[in-house]
Amino acid sequence: MVTAVAGTVFIATGAFWLSFTALADLARRSGVDPGQAWAWPLIVDGLIVVATVAVVALAGQRGAWYPWLLLAGGALVSVTANALHAIVAADADVPAVLAACVAAVPPLVLLASTHLTVVLVRSHRTDPLAAEHVEDTLPATDETDTAASESAGRRVVAARLREEGWSNKKIARHLGVAPSTVGRWFPKPTAEAGAPDRQEDMPKELAA
Repeated sequence: MVTAVAGTVFIATGAFWLSFTALADLARRSGVDPGQAWAWPLIVDGLIVVATVAVVALAGQRGAWYPWLLLAGGALVSVTANALHAIVAADADVPAVLAACVAAVPPLVLLASTHLTVVLVRSHRTDPLAAEHVEDTLPATDETDTAASESAGRRVVAARLREEGWSNKKIARHLGVAPSTVGRWFPKPTAEAGAPDRQEDMPKELAA
């Protein structure tokens, strides 16, 4: 996890730096004051980063279309601007198509690596549910037995779903745990509660 996040952050930093320098130079060539040209790539590529985080945070919600729209617009502007800068600044003996393709790589990599980083961090964030999922994959020890008290929230949800008629397998799939874990939470009774003692129900003459 740490290696994956560190690698994606490193790649995203390099891609951002290459795109930043190209867009800043394009802004200067387009008449933007040199002291302000650095702000233009921050606006363009910064929108990609912010929109990517928003897309992951709002995944599955109705308002997710807006960050997706911003993400697509920011990526389109960044790729196009990087390609135009390459065509303007490339050597005369370099084909314009080749220069544009090379320049389009950094913004695309920035988009992909940023999204991957956010997904990795979000999917492995520390919370009670994730902690219990880890506990389910480890052998039972005194330490895990102590930590099991922290999973009360999930067991409450499982109990409510069981009352609604859900099977143990369906509950396990919904909560992201093994079916055997749900079985430990709700073990089958060895005898029906409240069942009368047959010997007590027998007449005293027969019981004797």
